[in-house]
Amino acid sequence: MIRMKLTVGVRLSAGTLALMVALGAASTIAQEARPYQPQLNQPGKDVQWVPTPPALVEKMLDMAHLTPNDRLVDLGSGDGVLVIAAARRGARARGVEYDPRLVEFSKRSARAAGVSARTKFVRGDIFETDFSDATVVTTFLLPSMNLRLRPTFLALKPGTRIVANTFAIGDWEPDETATIEPCERWCTAMLWIVPARVGGTWRTPKGDLTLTQRFQFISGTLGNEPIESGRLSGEEISFAIGSTTYRGRVEGYRLRVRATVDGKVVEWTARPAPRR
Repeated sequence: MIRMKLTVGVRLSAGTLALMVALGAASTIAQEARPYQPQLNQPGKDVQWVPTPPALVEKMLDMAHLTPNDRLVDLGSGDGVLVIAAARRGARARGVEYDPRLVEFSKRSARAAGVSARTKFVRGDIFETDFSDATVVTTFLLPSMNLRLRPTFLALKPGTRIVANTFAIGDWEPDETATIEPCERWCTAMLWIVPARVGGTWRTPKGDLTLTQRFQFISGTLGNEPIESGRLSGEEISFAIGSTTYRGRVEGYRLRVRATVDGKVVEWTARPAPRR
């Protein structure tokens, strides 16, 4: 009797094995070659990445009254949508982002949108970046980060517009707030206009104008009369004394105001009182 032993299995040739290895390597390379795509809540230096809804992007730019003459800087620019949207409106726009992958992703998106000539994306730390040339600043940062940036914001040129997604800047009250509908998350835009600095004593033909300033709000006295409803919007200033409302403009070391008193227009100029 002849006994036969059967072996069940597949024996691969060296050539087949080499082909499989090559195919696997090619698949890995193909996966690595795919363009990077940001992932929701991916960790960053200070915050996780969360996209700004397109409708809120447009609302933020509307609130800023963005024009082609503006220079917008987006702090923590993420996937670049605000910068690209600003460029589509004709403005020059720059994004500052710490994650180099998001910087490159934003550059590709800008090229695809045809706005590379009006956009710039740089890798940088927003707390160490000079953006004093901006006329519009946009943010989607945590409240603690906005608060840390507040002294820098207030040092910007008066009239600079700051627009934030959702999170406030400490107790600096927004000049305007808007919410998009329908709303799920991240639906609120807030606008601040950097006020001129007017706190102190000014010499006027009507006596000393003494002003106390808290962000865009002012109080004080003109001579012995108290000021009411004092407010700044960039370099524009307004306040009431009794039934008379004064409106004017801060021009560096000069304050020009006008009012109508007994049917007549009254104008005067104030200058800072000499320091003692």
